[in-house]
Amino acid sequence: MLVETNGTQLWTQVDGPDDGQWLVLSNSLAATHAMWDPQMDLLTGKYRVLRYDSRGHGASAAPPAPYSFDDLIGDVIGLLDHFGIAHCSFMGLSMGGMTGLGLALQHSERIDRLVCCDARADAPPPFVQSWVDRIAVVREKGTAALVDGTLDRWFNAAFRDSAPKAVIKAGAMISGTSDEGYVGCAEAIRRLDYLRLLPTLTVPTLYVVGKQDMGAPAEAMTAMAEATPGGLYAEIDPAAHIANWENPEAFNAAIAPFLKLA
Repeated sequence: MLVETNGTQLWTQVDGPDDGQWLVLSNSLAATHAMWDPQMDLLTGKYRVLRYDSRGHGASAAPPAPYSFDDLIGDVIGLLDHFGIAHCSFMGLSMGGMTGLGLALQHSERIDRLVCCDARADAPPPFVQSWVDRIAVVREKGTAALVDGTLDRWFNAAFRDSAPKAVIKAGAMISGTSDEGYVGCAEAIRRLDYLRLLPTLTVPTLYVVGKQDMGAPAEAMTAMAEATPGGLYAEIDPAAHIANWENPEAFNAAIAPFLKLA
């Protein structure tokens, strides 16, 4: 269903037991809520799971770019208020993980636990330039022009060769992302600046990364875990950027104890 929140409309889906604890899932840039399908059987055994398409993605509206993480965080707070969720656990990957960091830093009273997957917390110059370049491509040619390069970053070659249906599904998500939505979110990502604040993070946090992730490298996420009081770290091998999709068995095993599912 579409929900009005924070000046836009977001597509949402709720699954799991009516009396379950709330868990919110947030997608990566150029994906949709469906990227979490491999986790749903596990999560809905305990949790009332709220998934949503981030602004500019899937069936959600795409307001004019640029966006900020304050916008993306405000979207989630609006959803929590709409569904009457006083507090929840939150899991996000890449852009979704960055959003989760912002939520936990700015609204710690609303977040019980955070799983931050395959996400940076800062924006060093090469990272910033990569987003400047991608924004230029989308403005000239649209998101379809990014499909091949994005798939190369999202998944290891062995997975791309062995799971063609998954790769086709992922490619459709990328090309189906609104040009305005992609640019808007990319503008937020290239201004990412949470690393310096992680020593103040009070929400219990698990960092999960694919060992072969080049966008959010294992060494960067190790540093994030070390900077976070009580921060936990798990590495998924083999997996690149979309670790929950490429290696769901290992990913699910990594998150289950933290989310008290095992």
